[in-house]
Amino acid sequence: MPRKTKDAPGRVTPKGGPVRRGSAGTGGRTTAGASGRTTPAGGRYTAPIPREFRSSPWWVPVLILTFFGLGLICILLNYLGLLPGGANNWYLLLGLGLIVAGFIAATRYH
Repeated sequence: MPRKTKDAPGRVTPKGGPVRRGSAGTGGRTTAGASGRTTPAGGRYTAPIPREFRSSPWWVPVLILTFFGLGLICILLNYLGLLPGGANNWYLLLGLGLIVAGFIAATRYH
């Protein structure tokens, strides 16, 4: 028979896994933190995100629309043949590059 190593009866670690919102382990109970957010009972407090990190500067949407507009104008002027050198694939690539730059800037917008 193996030797008993514990002095106290019962569990050493808490029962169950990670606590999730509305899980059976918490019974669906939530508590309101200092910021007014609801967190699972027994969960950790999450500090609110500072305002300067929550929103983008005013020039980000302007930059997005500028890139989209310049790309569209470049492609349209290429098809109309109004750019120097006539219709050229490099103008199409420039227009598509500007539109891609607009999409990249859009992924940074908050």
